[in-house]
Amino acid sequence: MGDQTAIEWTDATWNPVTGCTKISPGCENCYAERFSERFRGTAGHPFERGFDLTLRPNRLTQPLTWRRSRMIFVNSMSDLFHKDVPPEYIDQVFQVMESADWHTFQVLTKRSSRMRDYINRRYKHSAPPHIWLGVSVEDGKRKSRIDHLRDSSASIRFLSIEPLIGPIGKLDLNGIHWVIVGGESGPRSRPMQPEWVREIRDQCKKFGTAFFFKQWGGLRPKSGGRTIDGKVWDEMPSLNWAAE
Repeated sequence: MGDQTAIEWTDATWNPVTGCTKISPGCENCYAERFSERFRGTAGHPFERGFDLTLRPNRLTQPLTWRRSRMIFVNSMSDLFHKDVPPEYIDQVFQVMESADWHTFQVLTKRSSRMRDYINRRYKHSAPPHIWLGVSVEDGKRKSRIDHLRDSSASIRFLSIEPLIGPIGKLDLNGIHWVIVGGESGPRSRPMQPEWVREIRDQCKKFGTAFFFKQWGGLRPKSGGRTIDGKVWDEMPSLNWAAE
């Protein structure tokens, strides 16, 4: 964790909260939980408490010390909008993001209704364009999260369809600027079918939504590579959309 990461679609991670609880089938084989629980009970280790939800106030100011502009994934090891994260603490996280406006922050959640309500209270018109807001959607049964995101006053909205564990079906991508798709990895990874990926890619092309394909997944994240029909998709959202 910190100002370097192996995640292809970001430059750094920032975890002012760690730990979470499962909320839907996409959480079943959570990589963050698997990593954290390896260290449960190890005295003095940052994950001595495993994947228990833990506020990390000592990390709040980290982005302010990173002077070079970065794309920062917020809470790669948690969910900022978990019901047990106090709103006052979420306020502190957003205050830092607002101050560190030379970075771009990517906030991703499965608690989409809580995020929508918070964002709409905090930003009456639109969130700052350097704070991107996204939701995780793992199959066609979780698409209500997209509606919640669209109903928020976000400037840049994105979807993380990872792990993709079932067909998504028809998507309404109006107001959605970026879609990331990836297969599950790890010893119990569930297979992702090529037609599910192609269906999403083709809908992104239809709507003019940037499409990023992260991985096919498997035992290791890159076991199946990153190409679809011989092509790597690394599209990113246009910052011009934030002004629309």
